[in-house]
Amino acid sequence: MTLRIMNTLKRRLQRFEPLRKKTVRMYTCGPTVWNYAHVGNFRTYVFQDILRRYLEYKGYKVVQATNITDVDDRTIRESKAEGETLREYTRRYEEAYYADLEALNIKKAEHYPRATEHIDEMVALVARLVRKGFAYEAEGSVYFDVSKFSRYGRLSGTRLSELKPGARVDSDKYDKDEARDFVLWKGWRPEDGDVFWETPIGKGRPGWHIECSAMSMKYFGSTFDIHSGGEDLIFPHHENEIAQSEAATGKRFVKYWLHSAMLVVGGRKMAKSSGNFLILRDLLSKGYDPISVRYLLMSAHYRAQLNFSEEALQDAEKSVEALRGTLRRIRSIDPKSKGKGAELRRRLSRETWEFEKAMDDDLNTPRALAALHHIARAVNRAIDEGNVSVQDAEGAYRTMSNLDSVLGILAGQEEPATLPPDAERLMKARNEARARKDWSTADRLRGQLSAMGIAIEDTATGTVWKRKPQ
Repeated sequence: MTLRIMNTLKRRLQRFEPLRKKTVRMYTCGPTVWNYAHVGNFRTYVFQDILRRYLEYKGYKVVQATNITDVDDRTIRESKAEGETLREYTRRYEEAYYADLEALNIKKAEHYPRATEHIDEMVALVARLVRKGFAYEAEGSVYFDVSKFSRYGRLSGTRLSELKPGARVDSDKYDKDEARDFVLWKGWRPEDGDVFWETPIGKGRPGWHIECSAMSMKYFGSTFDIHSGGEDLIFPHHENEIAQSEAATGKRFVKYWLHSAMLVVGGRKMAKSSGNFLILRDLLSKGYDPISVRYLLMSAHYRAQLNFSEEALQDAEKSVEALRGTLRRIRSIDPKSKGKGAELRRRLSRETWEFEKAMDDDLNTPRALAALHHIARAVNRAIDEGNVSVQDAEGAYRTMSNLDSVLGILAGQEEPATLPPDAERLMKARNEARARKDWSTADRLRGQLSAMGIAIEDTATGTVWKRKPQ
């Protein structure tokens, strides 16, 4: 099977073929560290992580760069309000971002370039655009002349004829009907305080868009394989990246553009500007498992809007626990157990094929998760029937772990395989009572287990347990 992905630039599914045979160079838009990243941001970061993991699953070596925007309008404004240097202020939120990545089991990129550490590259790129006639100076700043780049708008569908002739914009973010020429280098203004660089193109600081072009080309050259981010970055950020990069080099900037859809809360996009946002640490303080957040964020296709609610998060937590419970059951198989596992082995092979088919179809994680749950149900059924050998159990564990190398929701997360002896006896007695449909005895034994700190839940894939919070 061949991986096919939706290329925003081409507006269609395309077969993935990297520029180099076995190495994929991938630039992913990271956080602007002016505040904590919210859960909507992490939907994009989880999508990018799954993309990376599946490419590795397919045998590619992935080299990833994720930028840290540590200088822009907001970081300057907020650091001044807090009475801190730009570096002090942004590093605090950068470290919080890394901690959240770890909690969500997002693999580390090879490079995390900070904008403030690549000013020389940005200045050189701006100067190059001026020399080639694509940029001009006005009132101490340098702007990109959109009219000089005939291919402007291919990514977002914006038409040059619809943009305001002769208009300029200094703001990092703006709507399609608000501007034409965009700023590359912002001349120093009193409100910038001590945030500026003395350079051959003037005293000032970079615009947001030039940062990603300069940093991505530093690590990957003029053309690379994948650039991804949230759909809110298509315009103006990614559109401007294409214009300034291709104008400077005369070469195609990126082969595949991938964008994830928004996370919504109560029908509105999750965003700090509208006040309807959640940060990961707030959810963790309520006792939610970060892996359940990860599960929820991949429960819809990355190009489909996902509505976030605590009810949905609770359902995700149950799904994760059910899968962990299956792994616990597999690991607790009696070494002397014997069984005819041919049917289970066929099911493992079939669902692995379904999983890969789903992921090859533009990273269809809902179908991939369904395949993993089908495996869990088949395993639990076989265990209940006493039809699993140790070899079968090992094969099931390897299969689930292999598929989870893409999803990242199980590895290292399952509880210890065995309960305390007293609890194990109660669990066995309860399973026997349920098999006899002796519900009163099963409920009484559940209560005894609960008193021992063991929470029991009967799911579609079997009975699972976890230790109750102390």
